[in-house]
Amino acid sequence: MLLSCQNIKVEFVTGVVLDSVSFHIERNEKAAIVGINGAGKTTLLRAIVGDLEPDEGIVSFEKDSTYGYLAQDAAVNTENTIYEELLEVKSDIINMENRLREFEDKMSSVTGDELDTLMEKYQALSHSFKLLGGETYISELTGVLNGLGFTESEYDKKISTLSGGQKTRVALGKMLLASPDLIILDEPTNHLDLNSINWLENYLKNYKGAVLIVSHDRYFLDKIATKIIELENSKCSVYSGNYSDYAMKKEQRRIAELHAYLNQQRDIKHQEAVIEKLKSFNREKSIKRAESREKMLSKVDRLEKPATVNADMKLVLTPHCQSGNDVLKVENLSKSFGDNHLFSNVNFEIKRGEHVAILGNNGTGKTTLLKILNELETADSGSFTLGTNVEIGYYDQEHHVLHPEKNLYEEISDEYPYLTITEIRNTLAAFLFTGDDVFKLVGSLSGGERGRLSLAKLMLSDCNFLVLDEPTNHLDIRSKEILETAINSYEGTVLYVSHDRYFINKTATRILELTGKGFVNFIGNYDYYLEKHEDVIAAANASGVINTMGSGNLGSTNSGSVGGDNAGSNVSGKVTNGDSPSSSALDWKAQKALAAEQKKKENALKKCEEAIAAAEAKLADLDAQLSDTSNGNNVALLQELARDREAVSSELDKLYEEWEVLAE
Repeated sequence: MLLSCQNIKVEFVTGVVLDSVSFHIERNEKAAIVGINGAGKTTLLRAIVGDLEPDEGIVSFEKDSTYGYLAQDAAVNTENTIYEELLEVKSDIINMENRLREFEDKMSSVTGDELDTLMEKYQALSHSFKLLGGETYISELTGVLNGLGFTESEYDKKISTLSGGQKTRVALGKMLLASPDLIILDEPTNHLDLNSINWLENYLKNYKGAVLIVSHDRYFLDKIATKIIELENSKCSVYSGNYSDYAMKKEQRRIAELHAYLNQQRDIKHQEAVIEKLKSFNREKSIKRAESREKMLSKVDRLEKPATVNADMKLVLTPHCQSGNDVLKVENLSKSFGDNHLFSNVNFEIKRGEHVAILGNNGTGKTTLLKILNELETADSGSFTLGTNVEIGYYDQEHHVLHPEKNLYEEISDEYPYLTITEIRNTLAAFLFTGDDVFKLVGSLSGGERGRLSLAKLMLSDCNFLVLDEPTNHLDIRSKEILETAINSYEGTVLYVSHDRYFINKTATRILELTGKGFVNFIGNYDYYLEKHEDVIAAANASGVINTMGSGNLGSTNSGSVGGDNAGSNVSGKVTNGDSPSSSALDWKAQKALAAEQKKKENALKKCEEAIAAAEAKLADLDAQLSDTSNGNNVALLQELARDREAVSSELDKLYEEWEVLAE
């Protein structure tokens, strides 16, 4: 066991974040921690690596094991170049290499025993050098840099000149090169493009050590994880398998827990009804039975109702009006910033109802293209045309649509005054703003919080053409699923840039890949794009035609386009029940017999209650006669009445017992 966490508890002023969290990581295991924002994922990582002392519990590593931790704000030496920073990881190998060169120099000037001694030392050091990868460390280093998206021309860049995302990639590269027994990563894909994410997936899948990841990238988790550690309501649940396995098992578990809860609630209500009925009989034996049942009921370990996603948090996007069939036509669009040529002569069309995802490496101009379409940037050449009745709703990463002086509630209510307080709160809650969060000033929000608020505003708009730039950034998995459902049911048109492959796979009907030369068009979702990518790019390069006009029709014959009548579609067929007519008849007969038996029991219970009522009435009549003063001197009558009362009372006790059995 490489890592063991036992009963970890962390409590802040705001409340308990982690409570009795226990799990373990084996050597070579690939585990992922999932949970909504604020569930305590990063807190748990900090407790594991010693940055935070848990209030209770034990974190223990296997003796002599090593780990590497990549936080979201990983630190690097800003005085180094990118190459120098990664080279520091290999300092031991470099020192050995320098000593080997020194031995080689000395061996050329000595003879005899001294030479023999040097040769022995040289051979021993050379063997250690090879075992540590001394002959391949340069290619390993450049392979990691290239995989993380750094070109050779960037190797000599000073780290001080890099963006925050680039610095995080450098820190990730350093840790991968260090090859610890356990790699601990906090949101490693946030600053990577799709090529780099694919490279990291393959690297981690084949990594000889163990991996512990916190990530909202579900596609990434599907490829990497063999164990899912879920944090929910401060508790921990462990599932074997990848993210899709976890999602399926969690739903099955939730349904089972809900059924168990409902069954227990039904049993409790039944017992309470029986107790009430027994008390209503108002006899010593029935009251004792009621008290006995109450005692048993008080000892029942009552199940908590399983948490469910609030149905009110479903987002419904409804365009104000329908656009024409032709939504957008882009012709010969080009853009450069100085010597940085992003794209040239781009052509494509979008039809009504399409959900189009734009893919491409960082720096190819995806965001710039969206800004041009929203007239926040001007193209160097070319043009674009919006169709009839097209109304654009734009989500940008700079969040120009927000007002820093307003609070969150005002930001929504001022824009949409017809919404009720409940509707506004439910919308904000879907994007993780709950309770007093709705009264925070927009100006005080973090970048991620502003992004979520911008998205919430856009989702309430009645535009018929949504243009989204990285809409899932800073959303947790639950909010992404809410957004996916909203977009899939949206009757308008969607064009978006995203690195979230799971989101693309769920929502895209078409993919445009932006290369340095233009667009390649794929009719289908992300899985289809992966399946056809290499063949299409090869064919497009061979024909010399990369830039294509994507019509959006499944039968498109454009040379850079892929897809057909079945591309990205689902095949449906008639599913027949394998049961034979005779087995169906038997099932019907069995159900009929059960119904008859149930009816029989209900009738017996009803007859028993009628008999109890009659006996109680008879007993009351006998008591009235016994207490009648006019019968006071009639000894024979009183004796007869007393015998009758005893018989009725005995019969009533039996009826109560019979009722109690039938009531169960």
